[in-house]
Amino acid sequence: PILYSYFRSSCSWRVRIALALKGISYDLVPVNLLKDGGQQFSAEFKAVNPMQQVPALKIDGITLSQSLAIIHYLEDTHPNPRLLPQDLKKRAQVRMIADHIVSGIQPLQNLSILKQMGEKKMEWAQNCIASGFEALEQLLHHTAGRYCVGDEVSMADLCLVPQVFNAERFKVDMGAYPTITRINKALLELEAFKVSHPSRQPDTPAELRA
Repeated sequence: PILYSYFRSSCSWRVRIALALKGISYDLVPVNLLKDGGQQFSAEFKAVNPMQQVPALKIDGITLSQSLAIIHYLEDTHPNPRLLPQDLKKRAQVRMIADHIVSGIQPLQNLSILKQMGEKKMEWAQNCIASGFEALEQLLHHTAGRYCVGDEVSMADLCLVPQVFNAERFKVDMGAYPTITRINKALLELEAFKVSHPSRQPDTPAELRA
């Protein structure tokens, strides 16, 4: 497999966690979203992903984009360890939390939107994340065990950790979200989350390396 990734892309990090959890080795092709006016806009990368976004994964003779579509494929083809619970209610809760982050928070504060916000980008990102986290904190009161849904790592957790990383980058006050903070801390102790961390990627700038 070949993963097109950017070290600080939260969408790419979700997929890196899934690959690590499932023990799938891959080659990484860095796509720098800032350099050269954004390498994602190159003709070469547009041929890989017409949406000109990371991640993209070449695997089993196909090319997939969109992080959750990639993770679902990995789940279907490498079912252990599972990232979707067998219990149908818990499975629905996992998908709900993942969608809450992937559709309801992350796109509102991604690079393309922030460019358009100009000087207000920090305030905009903080507001988008805070309103999303306020709802997520309430959802987790009903679903959480050690992790987002019960005590097994799930697709929801793969979405949570990169989004908390974004929140910290944008200096969101995490004091109002004790459940999110607790779960994030527990997940960051797991090896798959450590090795996939933005501070430990081949394209991580030297000054940001762990």
